[in-house]
Amino acid sequence: TFEVLRGVAHPWHCDHFGHVNVRHYAPFFDDSSYQLFAILGIDYERMLAEHGVHTVSAQATTKFLKELVPGDPFVIRGRIARVGTKSVTFHFVMSHVATGEAHAEYELVDVFFDPKTRASAPMPDAVRAILEAA
Repeated sequence: TFEVLRGVAHPWHCDHFGHVNVRHYAPFFDDSSYQLFAILGIDYERMLAEHGVHTVSAQATTKFLKELVPGDPFVIRGRIARVGTKSVTFHFVMSHVATGEAHAEYELVDVFFDPKTRASAPMPDAVRAILEAA
């Protein structure tokens, strides 16, 4: 598991119920997937330059566990959950920094994509090796 992002819940993330609104979880988790690829040394620019592909999000599922309120510091940790032939599935957990309580879980399926053909593409072997090792 890799620490991929830290943040804090701000009042402008909150709705009229006083907790972070669901619309703000997506950017936190989306940033986390970018960070995880970069941590592994296979950021999008490198994938495109070396292999002619990048990934696109095909499915994202958020499980809300405990509300975040203004001032809550959080950390997101992520791992590779599954490596397929054309896709990779990530699992992320957003936890409170001080208490360790989980606030949300996120599963993301990214599909490898060829921007020239505008279609899915096989995962490059070099990328597969890095993902499987992680």
